[in-house]
Amino acid sequence: MTRTEPSAVIVGQGAFAYRACDDWQQLPDGWSLVEVAGVATDAAGNVFVFNRGEHPLIVFDRQGRFLRSWGEGQFARPHGITIGPDDAVYCVDDADHTVRKYSPEGQLLLTFGISGQRADTGATTVDYRTIRRAGPPFNLPTNVAVAPSGELYVADGYGNARVHRFSADGLLLDSWGAPGDGPGQFHVPHGIAVDAEGTVYVADRENSRVQRFSPDGTFLDQWTDVARPCEVFIDAAGYVYVAELGYRAGMFPGNEPPPGTPTGGRTSVFDAAGRLQARWGGGDNPCQVGDFFAPHDVWVDRFGDVYVGEVTMSAGGNRGLVSPDCPSLQKFVRIPAEESR
Repeated sequence: MTRTEPSAVIVGQGAFAYRACDDWQQLPDGWSLVEVAGVATDAAGNVFVFNRGEHPLIVFDRQGRFLRSWGEGQFARPHGITIGPDDAVYCVDDADHTVRKYSPEGQLLLTFGISGQRADTGATTVDYRTIRRAGPPFNLPTNVAVAPSGELYVADGYGNARVHRFSADGLLLDSWGAPGDGPGQFHVPHGIAVDAEGTVYVADRENSRVQRFSPDGTFLDQWTDVARPCEVFIDAAGYVYVAELGYRAGMFPGNEPPPGTPTGGRTSVFDAAGRLQARWGGGDNPCQVGDFFAPHDVWVDRFGDVYVGEVTMSAGGNRGLVSPDCPSLQKFVRIPAEESR
């Protein structure tokens, strides 16, 4: 398949228009990301790519130049990453049942959970349908968010159906959630974010909704104009970015897409009231620049540029649904308003 030149591809709409590129990162010779489970940026705009290759944490500058790597041999399966306001790096290792806090250079500072020990929920695989009961931390956790208060919220997503709230120093404060599709229940709470007021947004993936909660876990409302959301990111202006897996990748056996023409992977932007501002992708050409096969994470840097990581292999590339060179990381450079008119 011939790809369009990245510089020619414009995605999004209005104030949220971007130039897309999938070959922005400059890897050392012989290195591969394999697939990108998570991506985040620090205060300087350096990009931390949490991937499933031999070098699980690779750091690039904004121009895509390689800076360093760390974490080799430390992770069972990279899954989620968040960088706090102090540039601390939080990595979620779902198969190890832990969340770890690192310095930007890779020094381990704190571990949440016990390595290799899963909570007893009845689940022994990533299939949420095997969960029998909600449990304590963790059973295949998926993502972590840092609140303005400094507290941490962890989505305990594949083998549990809970959100856990921790103090900054690792003390478990409370948990909420149970298997199901009612308010405050989850079928794979996969992604999580906290806005400036402390409202908690949970990407409830297999229920195809984003649920919103007060800081103590009281259900507020839900947004349903999403298709199997994997992650949520809230920028400094309060806009909400959602990476949506869609219905053409990573479906559990026996699950069926909705009737009609179900969307593939896409990225959406909402305002704080849940009104759609922009959307791109859809999976019609999943290996083309600007489209997606399996969006798994989204992050916006302080310059307004968007990064989307994809689990192209585990969501179906390893079964031949897409070619091995299908991009697993794309950068979308925000177009200034005066240029997008």
